[in-house]
This record gives sequence, structure tokens and C-alpha cells, in this order.
Amino acid sequence: MLENMTELEARKKILAEVSEYCDRFHSIDNTFHEGDRISYASRVYDHDEMENLVDSALEFWLTSGRYTNEFETKLADYLGIKYCSLVNSGSSANLLAFMALTSPLLGERQVLPGDEMVTVAAGFPTTVAPAIQYGVVPVFVDVTIPQYNIDVSMLEEARSDKTKVIMIAHTLGNPFDLATVKRFCDKYGLWLIEDNCDALGSSYEYNGTVSKTGTIGDIGTSSFYPPHHMTMGEGGAVYTNNALLNKIVRSLRDWGRDCVCPSGKDNMCGRRFDGQYGELPRGYDHKYVYSHFGYNLKATDLQAAIGCAQLKKFPGFVEKRKENFKFLKDHLNDCSDKLILPEACPGSDPSWFGFLMTCKTGVDRNKVVSFIESKGVQTRALFAGNLTRHPCFDQMRASGKGYRIVGALKNTDEIMNSSFWVGVYPGMTNEMLAYTVRVIRKALSTSD
Repeated sequence: MLENMTELEARKKILAEVSEYCDRFHSIDNTFHEGDRISYASRVYDHDEMENLVDSALEFWLTSGRYTNEFETKLADYLGIKYCSLVNSGSSANLLAFMALTSPLLGERQVLPGDEMVTVAAGFPTTVAPAIQYGVVPVFVDVTIPQYNIDVSMLEEARSDKTKVIMIAHTLGNPFDLATVKRFCDKYGLWLIEDNCDALGSSYEYNGTVSKTGTIGDIGTSSFYPPHHMTMGEGGAVYTNNALLNKIVRSLRDWGRDCVCPSGKDNMCGRRFDGQYGELPRGYDHKYVYSHFGYNLKATDLQAAIGCAQLKKFPGFVEKRKENFKFLKDHLNDCSDKLILPEACPGSDPSWFGFLMTCKTGVDRNKVVSFIESKGVQTRALFAGNLTRHPCFDQMRASGKGYRIVGALKNTDEIMNSSFWVGVYPGMTNEMLAYTVRVIRKALSTSD
């Protein structure tokens, strides 16, 4: 059927049929019937994503290519930032963001084993794991409720002569107090990494300017795992306004090499065979010179192709998340005798990832969650709850080495014991939200 067509004509025909296939077999029916499963998160897509995916597959470049370049450029434009690097996951993004600060190219500001990183235990482990794996000591401080972000009043007490970096996430889309944290970092010359994996699209007013979260610190990170604000299946990004940090991130992502040629390109600098590096012989092939101990954390162009289609829809995703959050907040406000409802950080406009609640004294979180789940509404805990109480800390906890805790992490433990959240993803309809409200109300009435 394709024998009389040019490649371009054949591709257009294939993509048209892919679009028809997607519309017929992948169209999402949002009609809700009571008792239907309501996920805490889900992919939202149409034929655009599938066409891009097949288009990339037909090209069969597979590794990073034109779609990767397009995605990096357009995400940087959306964020209002200079440099963006696509990677294979949000966890890899956090790894690269942290490891970039360990580069010898940073001179006196290089983070070394034995240095300290201020962070929180109420979050996801990959915000903390890179520091522990490198030998940097995480210093845990408590969070506040109902913002569920770092308690900035603890920063001074947490700092020591070894403190080099602060790395914290914007919890479920709610920005932490960036103004205070950034002033603290500037005062002491500390690096600031914003784990923006749950907050893409959130904004914050800093120094009279409204900026996207992830762009106010030195480095920001994103995740594109299916439950997140947008998806490409697996994927993540690292972004910065610092040219040197961008160079380091790119090197670490691409095996640690010194060369900056993209995949499939050679000798862009024109000096491939006449440089002197380390103790290598002069003229050693620059494609195989390594300035860092790096990784291969690139994403594929197949993933980037999906991301490019998602980016076009993304502003609408953000607005729908805000609307869904407001619906839940408005309709659960009168449950404040039993639930602590979430509040946005002053000066922020969150792109909410979920609707987080904490059961008040006398309300059994486990009973509430079990009831809600039994009625088809999916719930989640706030990730680790208190990361320092998990088995991965058993050896360090027993030895008393490898991390520090400032204060008692009282609110962190309360979150571990009493908090849960439900979804606000863009695919949720008002009928789904209303049902979620009814189920939560019923759960509270039977939880005493």
C-alpha cells in the first residue's frame, strides 16, 4: 500500500492512521459512575502524543535527537531559564543536580564528602539519596503544618561550618518559603537545589518578580513519571541559569565526557585532535576525554517526542489542577474540626500535585484511609513520612553516624502518622471530585 508513495507521504499516512487508532481505542471516557476507581493521578493524553511517539519511532534515531532539542528549548522557555537538560527520570535529575556541585570546576565551592546538606525528612528519598551515597551528611529539620514545607526558623540552628548546600522539594506543588531560604543561602554562600518534581508550573514572587519554582535556586529538577504534572513515561529534567553548572550537568549526564558534541555530531569545536587534557598525549581524541566521573542518564527521543506534545497542553493541566484543588478545599472547609486542610505558602501560586490532609487528634488516619480506599478513591501517604525511620536508615541509626537531626521532627512524625492525600490531576471531573468529597465526609463520620 506504500509502494507508490514517497517516504514523507508514507509517514503522513501512517500518522493519520495512528491518530485515528488513538481516537478510537485510547479516547478517555470521563463519564463517572459511583464506585468507579478514582486514581490519585493518571496520564492525560490524546492522539498528539501517540503521533509524536510513532513519528520518532519511524525516524528510528532512538537516542536523544531533534525531539530532545525541541523539548529542552521549549521547557526552558516555559520556565524562563537559560539551560535545560533532559534526563531519564526525576531521580536521575536529582542525582545530577547534587553531583554537579561536587565538580572540581567549582573550586572552593565544591561539595566534598563530609560536608553537610540541609534538607527535610518528610519527603521522597531521592532528594536525599545522592548526598548519602556521595558521603555528604544530610541535616534534617522539621516542617510546618499545614504548608508541609521546611520550617525556616530552624535554618540557623541547622547550619554548621560544614554546611555547603540546601536541597529540598516543594511539597505536592506547594512552594517552600523561597525568600527566606534564598536569603539564608546568599548570606552564607550555600548552594540551593529546588526539587521541583512535584511542583512544575508553580510560581513564587521573589524580589518583586514572579518566577517559576525551580528557577530561583541554583538548580531545579523535574520528573515526568506518569503521575506527575506532565509525562513522557519515564523522564526528568535539570535546569539552571548558571553556564558552568549547565556544562557540568551535561558532562555528568553524558558519561562524564569533556566533549560537548551531541549524539551523532563530531568536532563541533574544530579542535578534536589538538588539545591537551590531564596527562593524556596531546591530540588525544576529545570525544573520549573525561572531565568527570559521570553516567549515561540521557532520555530517548521517543520519550522527548511525547514530552513535546505534553508541553503544548501543560498550561491547561496546571489550571485544571488549581481548579480541582479549589473544589476540594471549598467543599471540605467545614470538616476543619476533624481535618487540617492544606494552605499555600504566602507569595506563591501552587500547581498542586495533590490535596494533602492531616487527621486531627481523635481521628484514626488508618480507618479513614481504609474506608476511602474501599469506596474506590485512591489515597497516598506523604511519601516517606519520616525518612529517618525507614529500614534504609537502620545501620546509620544504630551507629549514630551519617546524618544529623535538628530538633525532634515532631511535625514530620505527625505527618507520618496522620496525613494522607487524594488526587487533583487534570483528568478528574467535578463528578469525581464531588464523589471524593462525599467519601471523605463519610469516612470522617465513621472514624471516631
